[in-house]
Amino acid sequence: MVVEARKITQYHLLMNIQFLGTGAAEGIPALFCNCDYCRSVRQRGGKEVRSRAQVLVDGELSIDFPPDAFFHGARAGVDLSAVRYLLVTHSHCDHFYAHDFVLRGYKYAQNMTSPVLHILGNADVLDVFYESVRREMRPEVEAQFAFTRLEAFVPCSFGDWTAHPLRARHSSPDPFVYLLEGKGKRILHLTDTGPLPEETYAYLERVGGGPCDLVTLDCTFLYDDAPHSARHMGVKENAEVLRRLRTMGLLDGHTKAVITHFSHNSAPSEEKLRRAEEELGVTAAYDGLVVTI
Repeated sequence: MVVEARKITQYHLLMNIQFLGTGAAEGIPALFCNCDYCRSVRQRGGKEVRSRAQVLVDGELSIDFPPDAFFHGARAGVDLSAVRYLLVTHSHCDHFYAHDFVLRGYKYAQNMTSPVLHILGNADVLDVFYESVRREMRPEVEAQFAFTRLEAFVPCSFGDWTAHPLRARHSSPDPFVYLLEGKGKRILHLTDTGPLPEETYAYLERVGGGPCDLVTLDCTFLYDDAPHSARHMGVKENAEVLRRLRTMGLLDGHTKAVITHFSHNSAPSEEKLRRAEEELGVTAAYDGLVVTI
């Protein structure tokens, strides 16, 4: 009876997912840009200002770590020292800004909530870590990191979580998106990526497991119809991904879907985002959005 009570409690706990950053690599307004949209956002401010992508899961697991992580912690009141696990999608600097890790210890960081940060990513992520920190990393700080090298389609369990690295379509070496399972929840995080490779759909079908609680989608291009590479998605591609996930039983009426990772090139105005929400049946993320599952 006690065991059964624990199972029931676990599967009814609510989990907060914080979208700390929702912009593409250049942010919005873009760092060095004076296009009409960026100039207008500088004047308006508000939710159209977007920092680089970071998602915080249940306060202890971060998906990616961008150059804006310091700002995210300060703005959202988040204790980044409490992050125990860092799940990295790929090695581009807007998703993995490793230089900041030289500051995780010594006199720079005292009374940290979680002494050790466990970084999980592909081989290139680990190479970028050491390339970035080699000039300034102190031995006593380096000792507070643990690493796990991930392989596509090989599940990895850590703490209360299991991550399934899924092959993505992007311009970095061996990029991943993730199916994340833990604490009775399932999250399918699909950014950065273009339309998913067929081998990723095949793996998801084999794994099964029922509907996800949350699906996040790369919507970099939004309604931009100009010719573009296959390394990101827009509304049209998102619609197809959602259709296939629904057909596979990974998405149902209880699944929350969120589009994110917007670029200034697609001028993601409030009007365009409301239109996308209605067409896709999703929520358009903004910096600071909290989704409870």
